[in-house]
Amino acid sequence: MQNPLLEQSPLPRFPDIRVEHVTPAIESLLAENRAEVARLAEDASTPTWQGFAHPLEGVSDRLRRAWGLVSHLNAVMNSPELREVYNENLSRVTAYYTEMGQNEALFAKYKALAASPGFSQLSAARRKVIENEVRDFRLSGAELPPAQKERYRQISERLAALSSRFSDNVLDATNAFSHHVDARAGLAGLPEDAIEAAAEAARSEGQTGYRFTLQAPSFQPVMQYADDRVLRETLYRAFVTRASEFGREDWDNSGLIVEILALRHELAQLLGFADFAGLSLAAKMAESPTQVDEFLGELAAKARPFALRDLAELQTFAREHLGLAELQAWDMMYASEKLRDERYAFSDNDVKQYFPETQVLPGMFRLVETIYGLMITEREAPKWHADVRFYEVANAAGEPIGHFYLDLYARASKRGGAWMDDAIARRRRASGLQLPVAYLTCNFPAPVTRPDGTVRPALFTHDDVVTLFHEFGHGLHHLLTEIDELFVSGINGVEWDAVELPSQFMENFCWEWDVLKHLTRHVDTGAPMPRALFDCMLAAKNFQSGLQTLRQVEFSLFDMRIHSGATASAGTSAQAVLDQVRREVSVLTPPEFNRFAHGFSHIFSGGYAAGYYSYKWAEVLSADAYSLFEERGVLNPEIGARFRDEVLARGGSRPALESFVKFRGREPRIDALLRHNGMSETAAA
Repeated sequence: MQNPLLEQSPLPRFPDIRVEHVTPAIESLLAENRAEVARLAEDASTPTWQGFAHPLEGVSDRLRRAWGLVSHLNAVMNSPELREVYNENLSRVTAYYTEMGQNEALFAKYKALAASPGFSQLSAARRKVIENEVRDFRLSGAELPPAQKERYRQISERLAALSSRFSDNVLDATNAFSHHVDARAGLAGLPEDAIEAAAEAARSEGQTGYRFTLQAPSFQPVMQYADDRVLRETLYRAFVTRASEFGREDWDNSGLIVEILALRHELAQLLGFADFAGLSLAAKMAESPTQVDEFLGELAAKARPFALRDLAELQTFAREHLGLAELQAWDMMYASEKLRDERYAFSDNDVKQYFPETQVLPGMFRLVETIYGLMITEREAPKWHADVRFYEVANAAGEPIGHFYLDLYARASKRGGAWMDDAIARRRRASGLQLPVAYLTCNFPAPVTRPDGTVRPALFTHDDVVTLFHEFGHGLHHLLTEIDELFVSGINGVEWDAVELPSQFMENFCWEWDVLKHLTRHVDTGAPMPRALFDCMLAAKNFQSGLQTLRQVEFSLFDMRIHSGATASAGTSAQAVLDQVRREVSVLTPPEFNRFAHGFSHIFSGGYAAGYYSYKWAEVLSADAYSLFEERGVLNPEIGARFRDEVLARGGSRPALESFVKFRGREPRIDALLRHNGMSETAAA
């Protein structure tokens, strides 16, 4: 049987993929690719799109698909055997991409294409591909002398290995911890579904009582609802010290952080940049670290008065109603939930009963079908786990335009968080159009099988629903593209600080009654959510938005500072930088033992290095884009078609700012973001 990783079938054959397939497939693809690249590089004819760029795209696509499959499985079905073979081949793949990025013959051909008389006759998408490639060859060290090219290669391979190790350490440290509670009496305050899940977790380990872990569906309810302060502190300490010097030495990310930052700085200087932040921003919308710092500083200044008010209210409430003379970090979510319940007469647990997965998914699909003229249908396909589902996306005429997998539940073999990734990108092949396929991955609580054998469907908090909409927004960006050139179709080629625009845009619909009412049905009674409860949720929408905004600014500034200026060149410790940022912008300082950076996978292993600010940057774009729906009707198919055509369909074929202006009719403004977060001048008054 042929190696399933080498097949170019419309969908991957997940059940047939084995660990032993990985190395032969990658070695075969790398050999084939190098032979084809050598042929293209040595071709003496004048480079053209069809004769040079298009075949090079095909070479890239085969490797992207195969290695993407391996990377995906390593993230969602991690095992010691797969991890070993993944890391073994990671160095090979990284070396290949470095070699490609420094190939002077290919670089020369792209420059010749850009300077050719026929360049202006190419489509906008093809011109953008060529311009991006010329830029990226320079950023990959194609113009460096031989000795520096070799050093670039060494650094790239080492950084890839370190990033993978960082992620592995976080996963291992997360999975290693569990806390057992013998008696139900120790679980006062916890919702019934969280208690049921803990009991099932204990039974799965052959235990009685209740088992809690650091995976989000187990950890978060304890922090939010458990009356037992010692239980909250126990889980909090374990969570914020993961992969640090407080745990197993071989899982400690301290040394990895130091080495990653030093190597990134050295890499940037090899390419002529002052620091890694400058290198990172070379392909983003933001023009300089200073501009990002000023943007974040402005946001912090506007949020700080609201954050101070939020904190003072919480401290007073905790002291007067909860008997907590001094709020500790492990009290924050608990006290906040109690205050919200007191002020708005509802809790997250009340709301969660109205969001069974069986109602949320059809409601979300109904929304996008309405505003974008789509049809979403569940289909059968090979999967990597029994919980995974597969869907077809079709246009109004019923013609398939893409597919996506949905993997919603947390499990020990899956890394934490939520994300979208591309399985297959849209492109035009000789055999026809290759349709895009996406992975949508979350870590929500799974359905619970009770002792009597009945199954309670998965229940989502409203925050979970927002997360699901966020990732589906990324998925739609990938799936609704109308661009046929691989390197700028879907999310490819989109500036990193604009890639969050479609995802954060989708979040806004989670606060619209005409959308939300179709997502709700009480898990026990089947009744829809009462409008009065939604009105309470809406009134509480910006509850503690000042604190939340400062938290995101803190993370973003920390990321930018450790990668820029004197901090980067001096090798200042990450913890010292974080402490300084907190002194500047925060109103609440975590305990000294908190090792947030050691689990900050976004920037140390997730592609957001010197780019975490993108969430707030893109939120300006998304809020302003959504304001047009607010003006014209949130379920307006005409405005939906305009957003689809000007933003989602364009992918990376033109600058993101140009796509925004085409949709909105003007440059972005921050006003809508401040209004959405309750931090406008009116709110301040």
